[in-house]
Amino acid sequence: MNNENFKSGFVTLIGRPNVGKSTLMNHLIGQKIAITSNKPQTTRNRIQTVYTDDRGQIIFLDTPGIHKAKNRLGEHMVSMAVRTMNEVDLILWLVEPSTFIGAGERDIVEKLNKIKTPVILIINKIDTVKKEEILTFIAAYKDLCDFKEIVPVSAIKGENTDTLIDIIYRYMPEGPMYYDEDTITDQPERQIVAELIREKALRLLSEEIPHGIAVVIDRMKEREDSRDGLMDIDATIICERDSHKGIIIGKGGAMLKKIGTQARREIENLLDCHVNLKLWVKTKKDWRNSDFMIKNYGLDSSKFE
Repeated sequence: MNNENFKSGFVTLIGRPNVGKSTLMNHLIGQKIAITSNKPQTTRNRIQTVYTDDRGQIIFLDTPGIHKAKNRLGEHMVSMAVRTMNEVDLILWLVEPSTFIGAGERDIVEKLNKIKTPVILIINKIDTVKKEEILTFIAAYKDLCDFKEIVPVSAIKGENTDTLIDIIYRYMPEGPMYYDEDTITDQPERQIVAELIREKALRLLSEEIPHGIAVVIDRMKEREDSRDGLMDIDATIICERDSHKGIIIGKGGAMLKKIGTQARREIENLLDCHVNLKLWVKTKKDWRNSDFMIKNYGLDSSKFE
């Protein structure tokens, strides 16, 4: 790419939990990297993905949702999201289509008004409302902050996302290509595999359990004698209580098998090979309040400090 006016920059997606940040980022880059679920606080790490075309390169940072922290893990997640806002070229703030602006949104407004980074407001999930209502949502938000643009989108249906990319480029400085043009993420494969397993657990398990689980990849190795490519993956689901362990395993191991079957399909798509996935479950009481365990389970504490 020899474009003399090549643009590049860093864009962070912020918002309250479950507003569709990961869904939007996955759609913009055209591949699933960040896990999604209908439970809040799905994203725990700052996930970096890369969009490259002839105009330039946009590096997206999908941060954890900004919420009221209840433990050390929650504090880490929020501090990471807030710190990222000062380190990027542009902020995309995602909100749901509503005229009600709650305490969570007002807390984000307060943070945005203290920083100099340009902000684009994105009203997501417009597929769930009538077109004529969108103007009332824009009117409710437009004076809260000095927004550079307000863009209504449907992340799940891809509506208006091409326009969003065009608008992002308006605010990108001229710069180098930070990543090879084929790169779509800086996440190691092991971490994406662990997250895909966690996603299936989040989707299948009852409400009280998912926040208290982590997934650790114990082994990930391609079989040397395999003709058509077979990857052996051993993973452990960590939970906080013995009662949770029983629910995750399920009657006769049924729930664990279901999690494994659904995860294996997506892992095979990601790695483009056959996968032999084995899952175990261990209890580590109160791990979300232990800095050592948070780091041990793949949540890089250096990103939070």
